Amino acid sequence: CRADKQTKAPPEAINKLVCLLLLPRIWEHPGSACPRTCLCWAGDVDCRQRALHEVPLLLPTNASALWLGYNLITMLGARSFPSLPVLLRLSLPHNRLEKIHRQALLGLGALQELDLSDNYLSVLSPETFLPLTSLSVLNLGYNRLEELEAGVPRALPQLQAIFLNGNPWMCSCSILPLWRWLGHNREKVPGECPGECVPTPPPSLNTYPIMAFGNDSFQQCQKVPLSAQHYAAFLLIGPFSFLASIFCCTLIGSVVVVYQHLRKEPQTWRSPIQPDPECL
Repeated sequence: CRADKQTKAPPEAINKLVCLLLLPRIWEHPGSACPRTCLCWAGDVDCRQRALHEVPLLLPTNASALWLGYNLITMLGARSFPSLPVLLRLSLPHNRLEKIHRQALLGLGALQELDLSDNYLSVLSPETFLPLTSLSVLNLGYNRLEELEAGVPRALPQLQAIFLNGNPWMCSCSILPLWRWLGHNREKVPGECPGECVPTPPPSLNTYPIMAFGNDSFQQCQKVPLSAQHYAAFLLIGPFSFLASIFCCTLIGSVVVVYQHLRKEPQTWRSPIQPDPECL
């Protein structure tokens, strides 16, 4: 008898077949779950131009870059992202972001680059950026920021570059904290002009570079305004001091009257008794 010849598949074809069979199982693992609307490869998660209204719930924990630009996201609520311990870059440009919760970026401690440009942000809290202890690049360009608390860049100890251009900064006392910070950290703002402000009220369409202002321009802003507590103290101290002054004046007057009365009485006691002329 002659044994039939058996054909063997090439090793390369077997390896490709095994990879194709195992690939779906890899993404089914909780640590590597890729959102259905996104593309994932080599640590990058691309969710751009997907008409997303919020951050996807399932994200691979080994993601190093997350691209969420050109979507419809309006808000980042508390803990909008799962814990992503190795995420280095988060890109959210060209959305409709109006608000970022103070705890929205928790779990992103390794983040180094954050792009929030071309959104509708008008207010930012320094507490929002406290978890980002490794952030080195922050892009806030082309939002609706009229002022920026100095605590925002100060909350980022590793910050090397912050983009501020394209915001409608107001030429008022509200930009004093930003002006002071820029004076000591000009090298961290790329470009020749870190930003221009619009006069308030706007007499014209002209804008002025923020760093063109001098210390004299903010003299009226550096006066410490009276707070509500100060006014309340004045309202309490005023009537109290008035009543106290009346009491003191009354007390002093009474003491003077008593003193004069006591001073006259001894003279009356010591005066000699004059006899009645009719009795003589």
